[in-house]
Amino acid sequence: MSSTLKGITLKGSAELVAEFFSFGINSILYQRGIYPPETFTRVTQYDMSLYLTVDPKLKTYLNSVVSQLKEWLFDCTVQKLVVVISCLETNEVLERWQFDIECDKSAKESSAPREKSIKSIQEEIRSVIRQITATVTFLPLLETACAFDLLVYTDKDLVVPEKWEESGPQMIIDSEEVRLRSFTTTIHKVNSMVAYKRTDCI
Repeated sequence: MSSTLKGITLKGSAELVAEFFSFGINSILYQRGIYPPETFTRVTQYDMSLYLTVDPKLKTYLNSVVSQLKEWLFDCTVQKLVVVISCLETNEVLERWQFDIECDKSAKESSAPREKSIKSIQEEIRSVIRQITATVTFLPLLETACAFDLLVYTDKDLVVPEKWEESGPQMIIDSEEVRLRSFTTTIHKVNSMVAYKRTDCI
């Protein structure tokens, strides 16, 4: 970690938030059964058991998204990340996990570390991931085969990597929304929510 235990730097904050997204996205894919449970392995992070994919293609894809995200977090140019889950047959959007990212643009790599310990940030991250895990108790069962998509919203004038394509917001009609907890490193703040379709995808 490039941050000290007592304080947090811009680089350290970007690393922590990117790491949260890596575990958060994996948790959503595992909890919602988008990939078979046997394609995940159990790891311990934030003092809790989490699941990470071992599927080579998915792993490569997620790693490339997260490392790009880390750069954008460092530059303070990313505004939100959305995990869209849709019905494979009809393409209908069933769930939309939205993570809004606020960044203190006055933070520079040369700035003095902010007064917040990594431990307390990880505790906040743990409660967000706990909530992601707990959502299975109220989210409608995904009865059909589903696919997922990641949408990243960045500042307008940003040059986007070639492999990335423009996409619509993929909203859900007639959705229920549940706000989840937020966490902050004092440089980046992440607010989370999930929107889901009331009726099942037929």
